[in-house]
Amino acid sequence: MSDFISRPQIEVLSAADGDRRRSWSDDDKLRIVEESYIGHRQAAVTTRRHGICRSLLTTWQWQYRNGELGSSRLVSFAPVTVTKVPASQANPVDPCPPSDCLVEIALPNRRRLIVPMGVEPEALGRILAVVDRQ
Repeated sequence: MSDFISRPQIEVLSAADGDRRRSWSDDDKLRIVEESYIGHRQAAVTTRRHGICRSLLTTWQWQYRNGELGSSRLVSFAPVTVTKVPASQANPVDPCPPSDCLVEIALPNRRRLIVPMGVEPEALGRILAVVDRQ
C-alpha cells in the first residue's frame, strides 16, 4: 500500500480540452489580405484586429500575389481610368501621339509601370512578364 501512495497521480488530457486551431475560409483570408493592403502600415493593425500573427498574414499575402488564394478572384483585367481631353488639345488629324506622352499601368502586385505611349506591344509583354511575376 505504501507504493501506491508515493507515486504521483496521472491526469489524462484530451485535445478537446485546449484551444483549438482556427481554420479560415478562402473568403475570410481574401478579405483580411485585401484589408491589409488598404492604406499605409495596415498590416499590423489588421493582424491585431483579427487576432492572427504577422507571419500568417505574410503567407496569405504571398499566396494572394501568386494567385493561390481564392482562384475564383484571379485578376485578369486591370481597372482603367479614361479622362477626357479638352477639345482645344485634341487633334483628330494627327493619329500619332507625341513622344512625351506616358501611360501608367497599375499591376495586381501593387507595382506601377510607366511606359511611353508608342511602346511596342511585344516589348511591353516582355517587360510585364518580368515585372508582374515578382
